[in-house]
Amino acid sequence: MSRVVVAGGAGFLGSHLCDHLIARGDHVVCLDDLSTGSRDNVAHLLGHEHFSLTVTDVSEKVELEDGDTVDVVCNLASPASPPDYLARPFDTLAAGSEGTRRLVELARAHEARFLMASTSEVYGDPEVHPQVETYRGNVDPVGPRSVYDEAKRFSESLTMAMHRTHGVNVGIARIFNTYGPRLSPGDGRVVSNFIVQALRGEPLTVYGDGSQTRSFCYVDDEIAGLVALLDSSLTGPVNIGNPDERTMLELAQVVLEVSGSVSELTYGPLPADDPTRRCPDITLARAELGWSPTTDLRDGIARTLEYFASMVMPS
Repeated sequence: MSRVVVAGGAGFLGSHLCDHLIARGDHVVCLDDLSTGSRDNVAHLLGHEHFSLTVTDVSEKVELEDGDTVDVVCNLASPASPPDYLARPFDTLAAGSEGTRRLVELARAHEARFLMASTSEVYGDPEVHPQVETYRGNVDPVGPRSVYDEAKRFSESLTMAMHRTHGVNVGIARIFNTYGPRLSPGDGRVVSNFIVQALRGEPLTVYGDGSQTRSFCYVDDEIAGLVALLDSSLTGPVNIGNPDERTMLELAQVVLEVSGSVSELTYGPLPADDPTRRCPDITLARAELGWSPTTDLRDGIARTLEYFASMVMPS
C-alpha cells in the first residue's frame, strides 16, 4: 500500500490512474484545478476512505496536510488536447515548468518516486519512424503547438536535472494518442470528434487528405503501461503507446463501421504544425516493463462509443 499524489487526477488519464491505484489498495491524493479536468471524472471516488481531492493549481501551490507522507508523485497536470492548450498557452507553459518543479520538489522532500507524464509531441513532426526514445525530435519551438511541446520537453529536462543533481527516483513516460471513456465530447481530439459526429449523424471532419497517421492506445492499456513504469526502477524516457499505426481515413472508417453511422466525410485544412506520422517503437517497454497494449482498435472504439452514446444528443 502506497500513498500516491496524482496531479491532474481529475482529467481523462489522471482519473483512470486514480481508479487503478485505489482498486489495488493505494491511498490517492488527487490535485487538480478543474480547468480542463472535471469533478465528474472522480465523483465515484469522493467519500472513499483512500481518496481525497484538493482543488489547486500546482503551478502556484502544492501543499499537503502536515504529517502526510508520500511514496509516489505522478505529474499528469497539463491541458492535453490541442484546443485546450492553444486556448490556455500560459497555463500550459506554467504547468510544464513551475508545476513540474513544485511536484518534483515534493517527491524529493519525501524521497518518493516521481512519474512524469510526458508526450509523443516531444518528437514533433518526426523524421525517424517509428519513434524511438533516442530520437531527439523535430519540433518547431515557436509554432502554435510549441506551448505544449516545449512545456513537456522542459518538464523532461527538469525531471532529469533533479535526478542527476539530487538523486530523485524518476520515471518519464512519453504518452502517445490515448482514447476511451471520459474523453470530453468537445475536447477536439480526433477520436472524440469522429465519435460525436457519427452519433449525431454529422459529416466526419477529416483534416488534410486524411493520410496522416496516429497510433491509438485504449485507456486501460495506457494506464497499465504507466503503472508498470511507476512500479519499476526504470528512468526512461519510455514510450507508452500502441504501435498499431492508422491513417485518419482508416480511423474514420472504423468509427463509421462500429457505430453503424451513415455519415459522410468532409475535409478541412490541415492545422499548423500537425505531424504527418506518429507511431511509437515500444521495444523498451516490452523488454523492461513486460508491457504492450492488448485492446484491438475496434473493441476500444466500441467501448468508447458506448460511453459517448449516453452523453451525446443527436443534432
